[in-house]
Amino acid sequence: MSQKQILLNAFSMNCVGHINHGLWTHPRDRSSDFNRLSHWTDLARLLEKGLFDGLFLADILGVYDVYQNGIDLTAREAIQLPVNDPLMLVSAMAGATRHLGFGVTANLTYEAPYPFARRLSTLDHLSDGRVGWNIVTGYLESTARAMGEHRQIDHDRRYDRADEYLEVLYKLWEGSWEDDAVLADRQRRVYAQPGKVHKVRHHGEFFDVEGYHLSQPSPQRTPLLFQAGASDRGLAFAARHAECVFVSAQTREATRGLVERIRQAAVDAGRHADDIKVFMGINVIVAPTDAEARDKLAEYRRFASAEAGLAHFASTTGIDFSRYALDEPIRYQKTNAIESATRALTVARTDATVRQLLEQLALGGRYTTLVGDPVRVADELLGWVNEAGLDGFNLTRTVEPESYADFIELVVPELQNRGAFKTVYADGTLREKLFGTGRARLPTRHVGASFRQATATGATPALSL
Repeated sequence: MSQKQILLNAFSMNCVGHINHGLWTHPRDRSSDFNRLSHWTDLARLLEKGLFDGLFLADILGVYDVYQNGIDLTAREAIQLPVNDPLMLVSAMAGATRHLGFGVTANLTYEAPYPFARRLSTLDHLSDGRVGWNIVTGYLESTARAMGEHRQIDHDRRYDRADEYLEVLYKLWEGSWEDDAVLADRQRRVYAQPGKVHKVRHHGEFFDVEGYHLSQPSPQRTPLLFQAGASDRGLAFAARHAECVFVSAQTREATRGLVERIRQAAVDAGRHADDIKVFMGINVIVAPTDAEARDKLAEYRRFASAEAGLAHFASTTGIDFSRYALDEPIRYQKTNAIESATRALTVARTDATVRQLLEQLALGGRYTTLVGDPVRVADELLGWVNEAGLDGFNLTRTVEPESYADFIELVVPELQNRGAFKTVYADGTLREKLFGTGRARLPTRHVGASFRQATATGATPALSL
């Protein structure tokens, strides 16, 4: 049996400190250049040189203010503050590359679906179909307050709203314009055929939309759909909508269980198990020898901030860890943050303490860290893929761009020699690159594809709920 080829995204954010906090202080780190466009176009070229599938850009609205009930540490350590809009980067990076995909995070709770649909269609056009959207519903109370709300919508209710939001987008992306609507006929002076451009009429519980999609069909129509959510409600949402799911776990056994749940949920939703690609967040510190890699890890740790990582995790769980003594067990409390993270910390285990968390956060973040020479790192990556059923990884930045350059120079050739990583890019859109040629658009078994049928013959003038 041939070796499964690993999919690989760089995992970053339009800010100084993303996952591994404190490393912006390292003398070789360039994260503080995030306000310069050349920082991002240079990174995109580097990743394309290394044949990365994509650059995945996280994002938040709001600030991390749960820890110590304020932003003192958040501001000092640049814990995703300041943070700029990720969508603004894509057209420039797309113009600097030919194949690299771009996954952008946008919080649908605070985005009106009608203009948002146009923004992503525009990026899909400008990138020749290389855009994905990471669907998030938000988890920060600070965001709700900044947007004029007293508190967030409840966790499961946010997903109810998200389901309807996606229905509106599918109607706009898939159903408003027929495939042959655009003629661009100069002689006849007909750019688009009016009878093949249809008004969407959606009157639901959360949204009322009447209008025509403002963009003609882009190469993918619906951008590739990413999602991360391990709660029961989040998995149900992923099973219906997601094409790529991001997970985070500390053991291969736990990861395999989560991957199996995701794939089974997709089958239960009428899709195929392999309709979802599963990526895991991971740190890699690699050098020509194991000893050099361990030295590099020790060097990085001298600059990392475990407390900054703790402040980040406090907002993830909604628990202010500063209220606990170092060795006091952390107790479950109902929050409106990321439910799966809260329960994993306090229900799946009952002995977690702040001291233990600080030890886990020695590199400033909580992701699994692989350290070693290229052979050891490749062995570990393939072990995760083969034993946990993963499709690929979101490679977090440690010292940027050094961590990506090291991986490209040392690990990529080792994986290629084993037949576990591509040697050339496939042609086509981002969806085709991940799922195969001829699959530029959503497959017919995806819920979003059902909204294109109404206008396939031009017989239905409007899509209604």
